[in-house]
Amino acid sequence: MLKVGRFEVFHFVESRFHLDGGTMFGVIPKIMWQKLIPADDKNLIPMDNNLYVVRAHGKNILLDTGLGDALTEQDRKVYNCWTASNMLPGLKSIGFTPDDIDFVFFSHLHTDHLGGAVRLENGRKLPLFRKARHLIQKKEWEDAQKPDERTGAVYLPDDLAALEEAKLVELFDGEAQILLGLRLRLTGGHTPGHQGCIISDGGSTLVYYADIFPSRFHIKTAYVAGVDLFPRETMKLKRELVPKFASEGTLIAFDHDLQVKIGRLEEKDGRLTAAPVNLN
Repeated sequence: MLKVGRFEVFHFVESRFHLDGGTMFGVIPKIMWQKLIPADDKNLIPMDNNLYVVRAHGKNILLDTGLGDALTEQDRKVYNCWTASNMLPGLKSIGFTPDDIDFVFFSHLHTDHLGGAVRLENGRKLPLFRKARHLIQKKEWEDAQKPDERTGAVYLPDDLAALEEAKLVELFDGEAQILLGLRLRLTGGHTPGHQGCIISDGGSTLVYYADIFPSRFHIKTAYVAGVDLFPRETMKLKRELVPKFASEGTLIAFDHDLQVKIGRLEEKDGRLTAAPVNLN
């Protein structure tokens, strides 16, 4: 557990999946990115779904939900994930149950961030976090309702319908404060309604910008995932944020990094790197 002022931040890995390396690194040549994360004979690289539970002011906030256990075989093929979700054991390991969660924050609604929000019961998808408000940007919700040839494979309409039918969805149009010291920020870039979560309290700040910074390697401006719909928005945001994070000692929670779950930017040999922060 990590303290950020009055906020307590807990972490667990919900699942591990495998994506084409080019998907994660976009225009960066393989000869460069494979030195960072080696690919297998199918050009796939491993990625963790890092989930974070934030506790403060008597409330518990889950940041994204991973892949979950309600995926179709086709969904599993897309993400090359064939193991059971660690959602329930993972929550238990840090002292929580699904009913303890008051808010579910979605950075965006791709399968690897939404899938764990539902469970299967007699073949029907139902919300797993039945007492939680599910926080989504309006732009993201609208885009997920109308997938096209590029986005159709990464959205889950049945999952969205399950949350909507249970009246658990709360839409936002831009920045919003959820709790004192915790706010949402619309980022765009990866998807039209991608958002980040910023926690600031007691002179410390931790940010979760999800697929803007999926791993520590993506702090570099040009390292943008090939699936980003608006890569120049992502790059512009990085130019704004990375120097600020470095100068202010901001902590960054990475959603897919295998080794550094939360890092602090440091200069090493003239380059910025993300040094791991101990969560114990």
